[in-house]
Amino acid sequence: MSNKVWAPSGWRDKATQQMPKYPDQKKLKEVEVRLSTYPPLVFAGEARQLKARLALAAEGKAFMLQGGDCAESFSDFRANTIRDNFRILLQMAVILTFSSKKPVIKVGRVAGQFAKPRSSDTETRDGVTLPCYRGDIINDIAFEATARTPNPERMERAYVQAASTLNLLRAFSQGGYADLHQVHAWNLNFVQQRSKEHYDNIAQRLDETLAFMEAMGINPKTSPQIRETEFYTSHEALLLPYEEALTRRDSTSARAEDRYEGDWYDCSGHFLWIGDRTRQVDGGHVEFLRGVKNPIGLKCGPSLKSDDLLKIIDLLNPENEPGRLTLIARMGAYKIQGSLPPLIRLVTKAGKKVVWTCDPMHGNTMTASNGFKTRKFSDILTEVRHFFEIHKGEGTHAGGIQFELTGKDVQECIGGDQQITAEQLSEGDYDTLCDPRLNVSQALELAFQLCK
Repeated sequence: MSNKVWAPSGWRDKATQQMPKYPDQKKLKEVEVRLSTYPPLVFAGEARQLKARLALAAEGKAFMLQGGDCAESFSDFRANTIRDNFRILLQMAVILTFSSKKPVIKVGRVAGQFAKPRSSDTETRDGVTLPCYRGDIINDIAFEATARTPNPERMERAYVQAASTLNLLRAFSQGGYADLHQVHAWNLNFVQQRSKEHYDNIAQRLDETLAFMEAMGINPKTSPQIRETEFYTSHEALLLPYEEALTRRDSTSARAEDRYEGDWYDCSGHFLWIGDRTRQVDGGHVEFLRGVKNPIGLKCGPSLKSDDLLKIIDLLNPENEPGRLTLIARMGAYKIQGSLPPLIRLVTKAGKKVVWTCDPMHGNTMTASNGFKTRKFSDILTEVRHFFEIHKGEGTHAGGIQFELTGKDVQECIGGDQQITAEQLSEGDYDTLCDPRLNVSQALELAFQLCK
């Protein structure tokens, strides 16, 4: 455990991975200073509320559904895109709530998921080598020298897009778009197109439940919970200059012992996570996130060593606060059964209070024979089912799932009821900036399958 007094800039004294090399340091500093004067994107009270919800998930009394684009795009910034991604999460949440009989905490990978870790610093095409694409907040996907040069001014564009996105999401979540009856009607339309007995059964039972509630006088006019929903944002806290610039003191948590300055919160998003490539115990990303009071996540891949996991847990959650830390297993369908149980036993034996969630996407990425990066629907479903089975066997709580998905009808992951093949990847709508995503049909199919 570190006893060093924490500061938002402390990460600069540590080694950092996956950080861009900005050629113009003066411009970088100017952008950081401007960002530090901008209003917060989210508020400390919202982050605390999410932490309280996640504390319930740690006890098995709630379930976390996290999903959205692998990487947000400047070019695809449209109201319809935001709406459709929000809508698919609402639809999945209704199905999972009905199945689990638990409240579902809805968290979008949105309004900040602009930066992506990469396996190489450079990319070579036809003998030309340029910096790799690291997300729109850093550089452009176009394979051209100027476009690929990291530009700090892109952070300001990301901030503006995030602010606009949050404004629309708040309107959707509180303005009636999230009405339970409307969400159920969308799911009914999906079911009617599939003619699956299992789907029909769930849809019919939901119909009966809503009719009973209506008969009891529980409707959108009498119960705001029917027409409104809580919705939170998340992203990987990868680009630390951006995260530091948006870190603020919370005046409502001011205490005499800290000279009434209040706790630090990273106001770029409600929930922030450390990736599998940046979870070094002595690294800058762990150092930064240990000091902010947001609920945070840690990606746990098969290479994670048990000693390192306990050290990181102690750094990130020294007070063992429920809801503070979420461990996100991303093992792969064929490694999770061997890799996850020892970690669960280790954490349980140490008495650590964490939320266990499953990311079944990143451990199942593959390259199809035609060169397209993809994932098999069957592998994604298999890893999630193993995740639930393992926790049941260990007597612990499966606290949530995380998906890369989109509200668009893309063809990026193979399989599912649509029976998308590898050959179709080159024929259909494959437009991801980085990783393959579940489309609308696959995401809903997955939610219904998890009800079995």
